[in-house]
Amino acid sequence: MSDTITADLVDLDLSADTKEAAARALAERMAAQGRVTDLEGFLADVAAREAQMPTGLDGGIGIPHCRSAHVTEPTLAFGRSAAGIDFGAPDGPADLVFLIAAPAGADDAHLTLLSALARRLMNTGFTDALRAATDAEHAAALIRGEETAPGGPEAAPGDTGADEGEADSEDTAPDDSVAAPAAASAGAATGPTDGDRPFRIVAVTSCPTGIAHTYMAAESLENAGREAGVEIVVETQGSAGFTRLDPALIAAADGVILAHDVPVRDKQRFAGKPTVDTGVKAAVNRPGALITEVRDKAARGETTEAAPASTPVERAGADGEGYGTLLRRWLMSGVSYMVPFVAAGGLLIALGFAIGGYEINEAPSVMDHFVWTQADSWGALLFQIGGVAFSFLVPVLAGYIAYGMADRPGLVPGFVGGAISLTINAGFLGGLAAGLIAGGVVLAIQKVNIPAALRGIMPVVVIPLISSAVVGFLMFVVIGKPIAEAQKGMTDWLAGLTGANAVLLGALLGLMMCFDLGGPVNKVAYTFATAGIAVADPGDSAMKVMAAVMAAGMVPPLAMALATTVRGRLFNRAERENGKAAWVLGASFISEGAIPFAAADPLRVIPASMAGGAVTGALSMASGATLRAPHGGIFVVPLIGSPLLYLVAIAAGVGVTTALVIVLKGLRGTTDPAGPATGEDTAPAPAAGGAGTSKETVAAQP
Repeated sequence: MSDTITADLVDLDLSADTKEAAARALAERMAAQGRVTDLEGFLADVAAREAQMPTGLDGGIGIPHCRSAHVTEPTLAFGRSAAGIDFGAPDGPADLVFLIAAPAGADDAHLTLLSALARRLMNTGFTDALRAATDAEHAAALIRGEETAPGGPEAAPGDTGADEGEADSEDTAPDDSVAAPAAASAGAATGPTDGDRPFRIVAVTSCPTGIAHTYMAAESLENAGREAGVEIVVETQGSAGFTRLDPALIAAADGVILAHDVPVRDKQRFAGKPTVDTGVKAAVNRPGALITEVRDKAARGETTEAAPASTPVERAGADGEGYGTLLRRWLMSGVSYMVPFVAAGGLLIALGFAIGGYEINEAPSVMDHFVWTQADSWGALLFQIGGVAFSFLVPVLAGYIAYGMADRPGLVPGFVGGAISLTINAGFLGGLAAGLIAGGVVLAIQKVNIPAALRGIMPVVVIPLISSAVVGFLMFVVIGKPIAEAQKGMTDWLAGLTGANAVLLGALLGLMMCFDLGGPVNKVAYTFATAGIAVADPGDSAMKVMAAVMAAGMVPPLAMALATTVRGRLFNRAERENGKAAWVLGASFISEGAIPFAAADPLRVIPASMAGGAVTGALSMASGATLRAPHGGIFVVPLIGSPLLYLVAIAAGVGVTTALVIVLKGLRGTTDPAGPATGEDTAPAPAAGGAGTSKETVAAQP
């Protein structure tokens, strides 16, 4: 951390009274040092990250952070506020504020900064020293670790006081994490820990479509771990990649939590440990229950068994997990890699039509004809780039379904099968089949006993050769034609939807989009819609479906934002703060903006959201609104057919959901455990238990 913070990046008299003002004051220092190139763009990225989940920590600490294209190098700025600034922490305002900035794509640097800072913040001696610092240079040196605070990092909570490993543990995460249990690891890794150290957990979180759920789950687990008095370290396997947990840290762990909607990479690392295997949303909604469950398993001596001959996906599920769950994970793995191609290609095509008109699809190749000063040429360029991106959709879908099943050996036959699906006009359905077949063929080959002399060439020659040949034969000769007919039938069915049938389909898709707010049901509806427009010239019915799906997905966060505005007394302070961010998230078609509300009060928020989503989906289909872009929210309204009626449909759904949420929350009794009960509420609080019981209540909900 030596070059990430200097005295010029320290403000010991931070006068800001809001988190936005605090971020701006610290960001201006970064910009003055040439570490931020666009102040407003960077602050927008900070606000977007803050909107996902509050960054306040217990103990008067705020750590706003983001990855941004406007950052030139990993940077940390520190501010100290006398009055305190609300960053959404349960215990009140923060007086120590750390703004962390990392360049776009610099995930390792970003996570390293966060984890290194978090380790120091666990030490009250370190935070007390920062509060007592009298000059900026001294504070910067403390944060860099060049000066040791009283009871320094080596005496952080959780250490046993043993001497081993302390000398070099200050700047190295693995040493900090495993030094304490090193002497007692035998017999402690799978059973209850002794009384002189906390229970230790390692966890993995992952989601199909990006970092939102992945990191929200990680933060939720970490916060619950602090409340439960256990040490927990989380490996986040998001769409941007991940850094593996240190093997010594895993070896010293007493239990494992795997919260994932796509297969966990290298899951065999955790074999032989008490393990809880669940979906990522469970970690967001009930982290305390997961921690209790893994501790109970450790107390009973329940551990997972290693399976030396198994393949990655065969190890992906918990004991007794059915193939239906595994199938969903395999499909979500493919969809998660396909969605960025859909978004980029669809938006480029939509922009091409917006600039060049609806006949731009008949323009000649820009390699043969391109005039710099003509808008039509630029429209054709965007359209043709988007078309190329779309050509990867089915191969990527098939390739990464196979990858989810059989790891890297599944990529080649999966991509080959997906490309064949395009060749024979089997489309999206053909890609699904090709991916599953490719993964299954590779799994079958891996189970064959191979002479030792041939094992070295298996992954690079034998498996790709045999699996590609088998998949190609099946797709071309056996199942390709029936799948192509089924794809054509689905396309014709969509094209023939009119009147009441179209309205009912819109209502159904709206219900699905709002059922789990970014979960698997939501993704099924979204994938169905994107599959329809994932062609160079989609039909009107397919574009109507896409419009209905996006409109319905915008309803829940917008409705929660509106509800917190018109009836703020029904929500606690944290929810009202989340409501402000939900305006932007909903307008951007990020359904996850409603997750904090659904997690706290699912029995009211989810049914209300579904009702509003169904209304919006039905009205959108009835209005004939069309959409060529698969994402963008209100920012792609100019690309929508019948935009005024489309906005009316969204407003109607938002109104329905808002009204239902207000009515349902208004009817709840004063002892109703489903809603948050904190001292910040203006509504009557329970006579007993109060704020201290609300988190446990929420965690116990299904």
